[in-house]
Amino acid sequence: MALDHFIAPSVPDAAAVTVRYGAGSGAGNQLTQAEVGKFCKLVGESRYDNCAVGNPIEGVVYAVELAPQNGFTIASVLAASGTRMSVTFDGLQATPGTGAVAIGDYVVTGTPVAKGTALSAFPKVCTATSQAAAPYMWRVVSLGTAGTGAVGTTGVIERV
Repeated sequence: MALDHFIAPSVPDAAAVTVRYGAGSGAGNQLTQAEVGKFCKLVGESRYDNCAVGNPIEGVVYAVELAPQNGFTIASVLAASGTRMSVTFDGLQATPGTGAVAIGDYVVTGTPVAKGTALSAFPKVCTATSQAAAPYMWRVVSLGTAGTGAVGTTGVIERV
């Protein structure tokens, strides 16, 4: 019997960094565990916030502390090279919801789940319009069991 093997999600040792998290300080900007697993980007002094569609992925929210510090939500973010995670393919950056992703494609944030709403599936990614090198690059390393990269299928991306 032949066994299939696919690249699996993984987290390098000591990959998480602690950051301020959210749009700013104060009660109206506090975030919860519902944000875990979402893509994030650096937006201010020692502070990350959720990515919007088409944003480069700088990290992934790993944990959220429920007690604020000096008015800020505190979170752990995975941003180390070699971090791998499962994702849902969402097509092309120029036309989310259409097109297919291929092995080796660099990706950006696909259609995000709203702030305060927990993920019900893996976060979405789209093939980046520009495949040129950039400071924050995640690429497709597995198309999963479907093997097509079609919209709605799942696979694995890796921070390079």
